[in-house]
Amino acid sequence: MLKTILIIVTSVSLFGLILFIIVKNVMKRRIEYYLKLNDKKKKTK
Repeated sequence: MLKTILIIVTSVSLFGLILFIIVKNVMKRRIEYYLKLNDKKKKTK
């Protein structure tokens, strides 16, 4: 029983960590894109 619980907790933790890293990278790219877009708008004004 304890072995099964440990396997479930470990797999959920790994899945959460991988999902967190993916979301973090996507958000980082999106923020950099919008910052560059905003910077271009300021230069043209």
